[in-house]
Amino acid sequence: MNLCFHPSLVTFVIMYAGCLTGSPGIYAQQAYRLPPKAVVDIIDAAPVPDVSLSPDRNWMLMIERDAMPGIEDVSRRVLRLAGMRIDPVANGPFATGFDRAISIRARDGGESVTVPLPNDAKISSTRWSHRNDWLAFSTVTASGQQLWIVSVDDPMHPRMLTDQLSTVMGGYDWTPNGKSILCQTVPASRGAEPTMSMVPPGPNIQESIGNASPTRTYQDLLASPYDEELFIHYAVNQLTLLGVDGSTTLLGNPAILSDVQIAPSGENLLVTTVKKPFSYLMTWNSFPQIIEVWDLGGNVVHTVADVPLEENIPIEGVRTGPRQVTWNPGEPATLIWMEALDGGDPNAAAEHRDRFIRLTAPFDHKPAEILRTEHRGMGFSTMANPSMIVVAEYDRDRRWIRMMMHDLANSDVDPRVVMDRSSMDRYNDPGSIVMVADATGHSRALQDGDWIYRIGAGASPEGNLPFLDRQNLATLETERLWRCSEGTYEFPEAIVSSGENRKPTIVTSSETKTIPPNYWKLDLESGNKTALTQFGDPTPQIRDIRIQLVKYKRSDGVELSATLYLPAGYRDGERLPLIVWAYPREFNDAQTASQVAGSPNQFVQMSGLTHLTLLTQGYAIMDSATMPVIGEPETMNDTFIEQVVSSAAAAIDKAVEMGVADRNRVGVGGHSYGAFMTANLLAHCDLFRAGVARSGAYNRTLTPFGFQSERRALWDAGDVYFNISPFMHASKINEPILLIHGEADNNSGTFPMQSQRMYQAVKGNGGTVRLVMLPNESHGYRARESVLHTHAETIEWLDKYVKNTTGSGSDYGDDGTNGTRNQ
Repeated sequence: MNLCFHPSLVTFVIMYAGCLTGSPGIYAQQAYRLPPKAVVDIIDAAPVPDVSLSPDRNWMLMIERDAMPGIEDVSRRVLRLAGMRIDPVANGPFATGFDRAISIRARDGGESVTVPLPNDAKISSTRWSHRNDWLAFSTVTASGQQLWIVSVDDPMHPRMLTDQLSTVMGGYDWTPNGKSILCQTVPASRGAEPTMSMVPPGPNIQESIGNASPTRTYQDLLASPYDEELFIHYAVNQLTLLGVDGSTTLLGNPAILSDVQIAPSGENLLVTTVKKPFSYLMTWNSFPQIIEVWDLGGNVVHTVADVPLEENIPIEGVRTGPRQVTWNPGEPATLIWMEALDGGDPNAAAEHRDRFIRLTAPFDHKPAEILRTEHRGMGFSTMANPSMIVVAEYDRDRRWIRMMMHDLANSDVDPRVVMDRSSMDRYNDPGSIVMVADATGHSRALQDGDWIYRIGAGASPEGNLPFLDRQNLATLETERLWRCSEGTYEFPEAIVSSGENRKPTIVTSSETKTIPPNYWKLDLESGNKTALTQFGDPTPQIRDIRIQLVKYKRSDGVELSATLYLPAGYRDGERLPLIVWAYPREFNDAQTASQVAGSPNQFVQMSGLTHLTLLTQGYAIMDSATMPVIGEPETMNDTFIEQVVSSAAAAIDKAVEMGVADRNRVGVGGHSYGAFMTANLLAHCDLFRAGVARSGAYNRTLTPFGFQSERRALWDAGDVYFNISPFMHASKINEPILLIHGEADNNSGTFPMQSQRMYQAVKGNGGTVRLVMLPNESHGYRARESVLHTHAETIEWLDKYVKNTTGSGSDYGDDGTNGTRNQ
């Protein structure tokens, strides 16, 4: 066993767990461990740089980052308040992933220039100016968060605009004239952080009198008056204009400003302010808020809405009154928002669910209704003509998306259907409309005459084949301009230049199974293709891995698929231990459930928590094995168990049929909902030798107002909540299960207690179980020490209970039976 003692001597706790020698369950502390060196080398490899193109596509920003932060970075002080995690030093969201270097170069060549920065600076964000002449970026240091700018013409001389940047409640953005940045800063009047008295002033009390509020089980909520003080201290900010010339202008007074949008004219601001009373059951974005229009002097011009605390909202419902208030791009100062016509209740009968409202400057007249949607409005996209908008609406009952084009200048003209499909139908997805920044920095559709452009994933029976189409707004006809060739994976990242009567020039990222993603300029008119980057392979040692898309059917005829990975050096006919890794998803019908997702032609990368490192240890992996749960949206979970068991059996049968898997040595694993699936499979079938469940939820009575896509509350479907909870069936788990969980999990529903109680339930019933709790880790694990330790635990567990098992056992016969238990 390899031991790695971190200099900080930070240890992790394995609660109620003995070592793999089978010792009794005890509280234990151990140092972080390392997996085999082959895995360490792969996970430690520096990733290829990220690339960000300037809005005009003439400049490339190369962003370098480390593979993982250290445990000391993840273990910094964090404040968990109102559903957010605040870094009190940075005055921003707590982050562990930072960029370490940025460089700028012309798109078509030339020398790449690295922007010089202080040694202790960690880059937290970047933002191009829509004028393409400046790049803004923020850095986190030991003394706070800074905002910098650098000219593309002089990248060696960045300038700091402020060292008092506050991003707790928002970010920063360029003003329409491109000469200033609108941001939030720490108020000069802010004093020291409040201190908590050791003597409580009294009990913390909550009360509700006949007030139905079916809220999800959120984490990191306010819990005391002191929490409220801390939240106010760090959330209050000062709206500030910082000029590229070094000028500073304060707008209005300090407040909890959560969203600030500047109008295309540059003369008005749309400002959302959070106010009291706060809630101890909901996150900050459900707190009362006031939405106002300000002038650039910080004066209130118009109040759009005074929004009360967002409670009493049905499951999957919306609030009443104005919501998603925003400026319409292309107009100087016109607001558009949605309002529910059904009381926000998706179960209420209504001819129309939403209406769209418009209000124009000078905001001294009554807002006007401009259109109604049959289904719930999801938002809108503005075309080159700002009177033409495409509105998306969602039919919750059918899980259906429809996009309608409305002419706001001609209300007598009926809207036209631009798209109408199941939200789960990947094959018929027409792609997303290509949006670009206009002269004011606001987003509008890229349009040439009547033509707009669409970029899509291109899901197909052969896997994803991304495409670029253009669609005519007058006729709604669609023309395919380009599609990825089979055998590769190439994605259109941006359109460089285009015209009504010519095919565009685009930038693509192209990769294969063995060649990492690199950027190319492709002239679709001439066919000329020019390489823009030449990134090398960070992990050449894994290039001999075999990858294959496999298709198969489960017992009810539903077509399934998975990506089969075989280790380097695999010999045809050799039966290997198999790992099935999956995540269940819900569908209305078998046809869409059977559609293939992903691509077998993408570059194989192993980083972070990837389970693909098991290939280095001699396992075959059925990755992303489809586990569809099919049925009516209101009742599909009634048959969750039967469907995932049947899907798992089909995946194993396929691997055995292909001659690559040993039926007697099969393990299962998953993260989050995949962990929930893993525990259920071990409880309800005998298909697997062992399982690995990371960051899961196992007792659904602890998430009583819905989970995943479940719409019913516990009190409406008690039998379903009980039957679908592996915690309630812990006595049936007779295969070893490894439970891993971050002690600071912030995901709704996957409280760390879920894994702790699951451990106790399996242990109390005599099962074989190990619980690993990772300090300071959230829903996904970030620190190098935590990630490598997770790999070590996973490999040792599966080696012991899957790979190195002998004999068929009573439930793993070679007679072709699939090991399904009678339910």
